[in-house]
Parts: sequence; structure tokens; C-alpha cells
Amino acid sequence: MTTDTSPANNQQVKEKISQIRQLPPALRWIPATVTVILMAMTLDYLFNVGLLTFVTGLETQFYYAVVALLLPLVFLLWPMRSRQQEQPIPWYDYTLSAITLIVGGYFVYNAVPILERGWAFSAPEIAIYASYAYWLLIIEAARRAGGLPIAIIAGVFSLYPLVADIVPGPIQAFPSTLEQTAMYHTMSTESIMGVPLQAFAGLVIGFLVFGVVLQKSGGGKFFINLAFALLGHVRGGPAKVSIFSSGLMGSMSGSVISNVLTTGVLSIPAMRRIGMSRSFAGGVEACASTGGVLMPPVMGATAFVMAMFLDIPYSAVALAAVIPSILYFLGLFIQIDAYAARHDIKGLPAVELPSLWQTLKEGWYFIFVFALLVWMLLIMQREAVAPFYATALLLVLNQLSKHNRWGWKDVADTLSSAAKLFAELIAILAGVGMLVGALSMTGLSGTIANDFINIAGGSVPLLLIMGAVTSFVLGIGMTVTAAYIFLAVALAPALIQGGGLDPMAVHMFILYWGMLSFITPPVALGAFAAATVAGARPMETGLQAMRLGSVIYFIPFLFVLNPALIMQGAPLVIVAVFIQAVLGIILFASAMQGYLMGVGRLGYGALQEIIIRALVLVAGLLLALPGGGMIPLSQWELIGLALAALVPGVLMARLSQRHHRRTQSASAA
Repeated sequence: MTTDTSPANNQQVKEKISQIRQLPPALRWIPATVTVILMAMTLDYLFNVGLLTFVTGLETQFYYAVVALLLPLVFLLWPMRSRQQEQPIPWYDYTLSAITLIVGGYFVYNAVPILERGWAFSAPEIAIYASYAYWLLIIEAARRAGGLPIAIIAGVFSLYPLVADIVPGPIQAFPSTLEQTAMYHTMSTESIMGVPLQAFAGLVIGFLVFGVVLQKSGGGKFFINLAFALLGHVRGGPAKVSIFSSGLMGSMSGSVISNVLTTGVLSIPAMRRIGMSRSFAGGVEACASTGGVLMPPVMGATAFVMAMFLDIPYSAVALAAVIPSILYFLGLFIQIDAYAARHDIKGLPAVELPSLWQTLKEGWYFIFVFALLVWMLLIMQREAVAPFYATALLLVLNQLSKHNRWGWKDVADTLSSAAKLFAELIAILAGVGMLVGALSMTGLSGTIANDFINIAGGSVPLLLIMGAVTSFVLGIGMTVTAAYIFLAVALAPALIQGGGLDPMAVHMFILYWGMLSFITPPVALGAFAAATVAGARPMETGLQAMRLGSVIYFIPFLFVLNPALIMQGAPLVIVAVFIQAVLGIILFASAMQGYLMGVGRLGYGALQEIIIRALVLVAGLLLALPGGGMIPLSQWELIGLALAALVPGVLMARLSQRHHRRTQSASAA
């Protein structure tokens, strides 16, 4: 069996979900052209070529040029209302796109005087009017591409400096006039042109291009075939294939929805064939795709923004994410294996699976390119240029391959897909940038941090719970990147200062809890996308995903309590804590499905099963917890308590199994 994808159909589903409309034939060249221009500017800037110095000679000028190039696309691609998706582009969207291009071009042209003459604080009248227009256009672009919640939050916060002196005491700050606020938002390096946009222009563009090229060149097909060849025949094989392939593809695409629609169209039908329900299959794919975005080496745009916030190399963020990612996928893998064992679900017949040798023969260069990317990221630490070298090598090898060689249509589709991804992200990041700018302008970020600390009364556990809830709630209404940026400014300082916690652990904590909205109802965008592919009920799929991905709710607390789980500490300590966490996660995941490897089913009968599963679950949590510090028990005490719960649970499970066999034998006789 050789799997294949249906790119055209997948693309249509993606665009329907993201509400992107089709451009008329006369304009379909625009997104591809935008990508070509953006690539030329980015390469000139990063490699210091010097051919486009009129837009890349100054750092801020390059940032302005990126926004000016991409933002007009938003008004062409996203309609004012979702119900207009199938309708022709109205005249006012053409007008808004043109105005955005003109205003953006004005800031590009005046980038030098903006910096040298301090226009962020005192600008000519025409620049002020241009600032007003850009302010409004960015809020509207953020609403179209990112949704109403982002627009409301960004819009309200961007206006906050105007009323900072009349709001209630805890959030009171220094006020500014409308003119001062507009100038600061558009012409300072702390708002629209702040950290989010700088991360996008300096780091994210290359990785997004690499992800798109990888998918369009057949990388998705290769990794799925490889996963089927390796795991398709084992117990619950297709579900384990989903974990493997979605983990790899999600890491490089950085998008949960895109990941679901790339790998899910193959893994979900395969899971259905071996007897898994529609909702379970959708839940597996949603969890695997969500975890993929948290998996090194790429991890999506948020990780790059994190690196800039922490002022550390991206490789440090990727390294910190290794163990949490392993624990998450291990928990998911164990749950799937336990589910398959409990329900006697086999793998696919070997004759229906692709040949491992043939798969590697046809797509070996994908592994080679991936290895090059990892080497340049982690060893050479050249994260800004690494994806461009990897993409160039991938394109060359792909054209030498007779299986996946591109034609001109493939080139155009790839360039167009990349432009849509760029435009969506730039609109969101520019909008969120104003939120950060308002906090910076008023000095409110420090005040919010102090308020969090006061509310929690200095209690670190309470601060963590507040942080988790806040991250989750914001993740429901905003993209993960947007939620992370807000919390990195407002909440992270409180956890670091008030709790004395490791900065990397805190920022990873926020990222993980922001991601939970993809698998947790009532929103669960990843689960709902998987439900669309599986033909399942969205809410039922969301509940299955929540259960399967339950380990992710606890992992952030583990590495905050013990930074050894994010590679902070002595090597022996890291190894010891990791082994203990692995054992704890295995027990926890097994308890969630009621089946433990080496033991079997955890009880027969409702009451017996509840008690046994509870004992094993408690044992897993105790074993995974780091002793000392905020936990008033030593590591050995926690291990002892875990064994005290586990041993009776295992014994009760054995007795229950024996009794069940006797009952069956008596019935048969």
C-alpha cells in the first residue's frame, strides 16, 4: 500500500476553516509575487547582500517593508464577514488594500527620519494622520485574520494610554494624548515594530517557508509512509502512525490545523479501518497535531518570539522543549496502546503497508535535509539562516528526484500558500504588538505583575494556578502566539519575581497552557478540525482529545517545579528526574485507559475499576512529582507513597482478573 494525499482538496478545507476567499483569476498572481519579493528582501537583509538597501539598509525600515508588503493581502484574502467568503471581492476591500499599501509605503520611505528625528515622540502632521490610519487598518486586519477576540483585546489595550489615569487604582498608570499614542504605536520599536514583529521578520519567515516547501514537495507523504512502514502493523498501528507523522510534520509546519489536514486525511481513515471510533480517531489526530507544534526543532512562531523575549538563542528554547515533548508523546502513545490492548485492536496487514526500503529509497533526502536543519540549529546555532539553507537543499534534491519533481504550477501554489500564511501571521502579530506597546508606554506591565503577586499573597502554587487559568482562557479567544505575548509581558514577571521560578520554565509553562485550547472544549479548534475530517461530532471529539491529551495538563507543573525537566541542572539530576517522570507518565496514562502493560486490565466491574485506576493514577502523579522545594516531601518519600498506592492497585487488578477468568470458566461450563 502506498499512501497519497489530495492537496487540492486539503487546501480547500484549510481555506474554508481559516475563512480565506479565492482571488479572481486576474489577481491570483499577487500572493506568489508578494512571496518572491518578501524572500528577496529577507535574504538581502539576513545575508547582508546589499542589493536592496533602499528597503533593507536600516533594521526598522526592513520591518516596515515587511508589514507594508504583507498587510494589504489581508484585505484581499479575508472578507469583512465570514459569510462573504464565496462572494466577489467588494470595492471597499480593494480600497482598504490600496490605502494600507500607500500608508505602509510612507513609513518605509520615512524610516530614516522616524529613527533619527524621534518621530515616535514628535512627528510631522502628515505622519500623525498616517499613524491614525495605520492604527485602524491593523486592528481591522487583526480582526479578519485572527478573529474578533484578538481585535477587541488589541484595540482596547491600544487605547488604554488615553484613559490610564482615570481607570481603577490597581491598573492606573501615566496617561497620553491620542496623538502621542498613535505616534508611539506606529513609530516606536516597542509596539507594532516590537518584539513580535522582529521575531517574525528575523526568524520566523525562513521556517514558515521551509514548512510550506516541505509539505508541497511530498514531505508529508514521505513521513506518513515511513510511519506506516514502521508502526502500521503493530497493535493500534494507525493511531501510533498518527503520533509519529503528526509529531514530525507539526514540528515543521508550526500549525495545528494545517497538521490535522495534512496527516489526518490519511491516519484517521486508517484508524477507522482497524475498528476505532470516529471521535477517538479524531481525538488522537488532534492531540498528535497539537503536540507536534510543541516538538523541537521548529515548534512554530511562538518559540521564536519566546527566544527574543528571553534574549537567548533559539536553540536553547528547542533544547528545553525536548523532555516535555517526549513526556507528552509518551503519554499519548501509552494511552493508545492501552486502548488498543483493552479493545483487542490489531494493526493493519503487512501486505497493505508501504515498503520501508522503497519509502526510504524515494524520500531519503527529507531525512537528510531535516538533519541539516537540526545541525545548523543546535550545533552551529545559526537559526536565522538555517531554514534557508535547508530549503535550498530540499529544492535541489527534490528536483533531482523523479518522484516529487515540481512543475511551474507547484511553484506557484507553494508561493501562494506561503503568502497566505505570512499575511495571517503578520496581521495578528502587528495587532498584538500594540497591546505590548500600550503596556510599555504606560508602564503597566510591572503594575500587573505586582497585582498578581498581591492577589496570590505570595503563594507560588496559587500563582501557578492563576497563570494556568489565565493562559487557558486567553488561549480560547486568541491564537497561541497572541496569548503567549500578552502573558509574557503581564504574567511571566509575576511568576518569576513573586515565585522565584526559572524564567525558561515560566515561559514554557505559559506556552503549554495556551496550547490546551486546541484540544479542550468548548473551543478545541484542533479537535474540531479533526472531527471534520473524521465525520465525527465536534464536541465528542473534543472530549476524547481532552482525555487522550490529559498528561499535557500536568507536564507544565512538573517542569516549573523542577527545571531539570527542561535541561536546567546537572546531567545526572536531569537523567534521574527524567526517568522518574517517564515512569510516572506511563502509570498515569495507563490509568486513564484502564490497562497497564505487564499487568493487563485494571479491574472488572465499575467499582473495582474505579478504585484500581485511581490508585495507579495517584501512584503515577506521585512518581512524576519532583521532591523538595515547593513539595514538602523528599524524592524518596514520594517514591515510597507511589509504591504504597501502586502495589495494592496491581494486586487488586490481578485478583480481579483471576476472579473474572473463574467466572467466565464457570459460565462456559
